[in-house]
Amino acid sequence: MRLAFFGDVVGRSGREGLADHLPALRRRLDLEFVIINAENAAAGFGITESTARELFDAGADCLTLGNHSWDQKEALTYIVREPRLIRPLNYPAMADAPGRGVQMFETQSGKRIVVMNLLGRVHMDSLDDPFAAADRALEASPLGLVADAVVVDIHAEATSEKMAMGHFCDGRASLVVGTHTHVPTADAQILPNGTAYQTDAGACADYDSVIGNQKEEPLRRFTTRISGGRYKPAEGPATVCGVFVETDPVSGLARRIEPIRIGGRLSEHVPALERVAAG
Repeated sequence: MRLAFFGDVVGRSGREGLADHLPALRRRLDLEFVIINAENAAAGFGITESTARELFDAGADCLTLGNHSWDQKEALTYIVREPRLIRPLNYPAMADAPGRGVQMFETQSGKRIVVMNLLGRVHMDSLDDPFAAADRALEASPLGLVADAVVVDIHAEATSEKMAMGHFCDGRASLVVGTHTHVPTADAQILPNGTAYQTDAGACADYDSVIGNQKEEPLRRFTTRISGGRYKPAEGPATVCGVFVETDPVSGLARRIEPIRIGGRLSEHVPALERVAAG
């Protein structure tokens, strides 16, 4: 299976970047399934039905969320109606969070792909243990038996927690990829037991910014410790960042992982997409 995962979409710039580039990427890379982390899609905070629709129209098959899942209150009801929207799996049972944290999808060719979203606990909102939640979900849908591919989005602050999740899932997932920190890391690899891994996919955002936000307010807060208003998404051309993975048709484990960076500023320096397409 050939699939792609794209990192946090930040505001209109990120949505427009995907609308501009994703249709061609699907054709060029012959992608069978596309996952996008969309928890910052609506003005940088949360998601709405209309912003989700833009991403589905651009070519997304599934959207994952994170710590901003409910910043837009309509998401609480929209997620119940939209099975392609996945929130963190590891909410406490007593929270009775709407929607679902793991879901199986079927591609047009009949292949089954499981997508789960987990929220880290280091320097993040405290939820239940993401490792225990991942373990239960992986046991319920064994790779190569029940699922043709399994993708784990670990939405976390600490690189150590993301790396630990990668090794925890190694051999049981096709891809473990980090989101939340909005900066693409240079460690795309296949782990010893066959799981593709990257610590952070990066963001689909204007990188003339502070992690996708206009620079003035973050700089004000860092230099004066005084808030001058809300963060606002940067509005320049987005760099679309993500990873491409090709899996083995029998085992579901990864054969290949490559970064994708196209458009905007970062792609001027990293010809990753050319390597992917050439292969």
